[in-house]
Amino acid sequence: MQGWRLEMEDAHCAVVGINGLTDWSFFAVFDGHAGPRVSAHCAANLLESIIQSDDFRNHAVDSASTSNGKVSADKVSQGIREGFLKLDEKMKKLPEVVSGEDKSGSTAVCVIISPTHFFFANCGDSRAMLSRAGKAHFSTQDHKPINPKEKERIQRAGGSVTIQRINGSLAVSRALGDYEYKQVAGRGPCEQLVSPEPEITVQERDPKLDEFLILACDGVWDVMTNDSLCEFVLYQLTIQPDLELVASSIIDTCLAKGSKDNMSVVLVVFPGAPGISEENQKADQECNRELEEHIKEFANLKPDLPLLNVMAHLHREEIRNLPPGGGIEAKRTVIEEICKKLRPPMVEEDEASGNRAPTQGNYGNLYDSD
Repeated sequence: MQGWRLEMEDAHCAVVGINGLTDWSFFAVFDGHAGPRVSAHCAANLLESIIQSDDFRNHAVDSASTSNGKVSADKVSQGIREGFLKLDEKMKKLPEVVSGEDKSGSTAVCVIISPTHFFFANCGDSRAMLSRAGKAHFSTQDHKPINPKEKERIQRAGGSVTIQRINGSLAVSRALGDYEYKQVAGRGPCEQLVSPEPEITVQERDPKLDEFLILACDGVWDVMTNDSLCEFVLYQLTIQPDLELVASSIIDTCLAKGSKDNMSVVLVVFPGAPGISEENQKADQECNRELEEHIKEFANLKPDLPLLNVMAHLHREEIRNLPPGGGIEAKRTVIEEICKKLRPPMVEEDEASGNRAPTQGNYGNLYDSD
């Protein structure tokens, strides 16, 4: 979702069955800034850059082995790191980058899933979160300039951290691209103001307890915590079988919670995820009916108020069975539809013809204001 931004700078990648490793998969989200070019290039090329690494190619299959699995998993991790660094070095030579026409950069969070392991790699402040046994079991760590280790590297490279940004400008401390922050002479690629080095974590899979994982840009994490999003998705999976609609509900809820950024979500669900619950479906339907009753009462008292005021009113009411982790914002679309149904079309005179034509009332737009 582009959201309130003037341009969509996010990109993503989802590959089920990696070439040569049919039971492996790759998922990634890229949050671009200062333009969409680097994020788009990463989405198209990061996986191939990783696969081409000798460490990855030579040890991926053996990482599931009980005899040398730990050594091979470490080698696969090294191959992923090498893939990030090589891609960053290659992009530096793109004509539009060399000419100075493009100065964009991108965070990157990805996971490679083998039959036995998750290989998480994060570079920036996009985030991956794994739900296991009903809880947010693991999440990657955001790379912000104010983090002690990140700040130390930035200062060693001659930079500063002001208003929580590098040199008062860039809000992330690791990213692909952003080459104007990678020009300190005598320092390696991982010692620059902005580092392209991913932080890699290997987690063993638990087929019985692993429920889902989410990869998302900071437009999502700015308004939802790991725990609240985990709780929200677990509940949505019990009332909605369509995963695309579950993912859409995440973004819609974040928009209603006030996110102003581009938003991208990749949702990967495992066999251990909860199934449909008739009890939860019934509770959700009862919630919708209760919302409609509250809105009817409010509309009778103040029929000309915009939907924002309706939302504010509902915030003060005790609504039962609201989606866990999402709250009243998770019902934004439902509330909007109820308001459209209850609010009859207003009649407005056509100045040119003198005719009177029906138009949408104030309840039709969530963002109307007084």
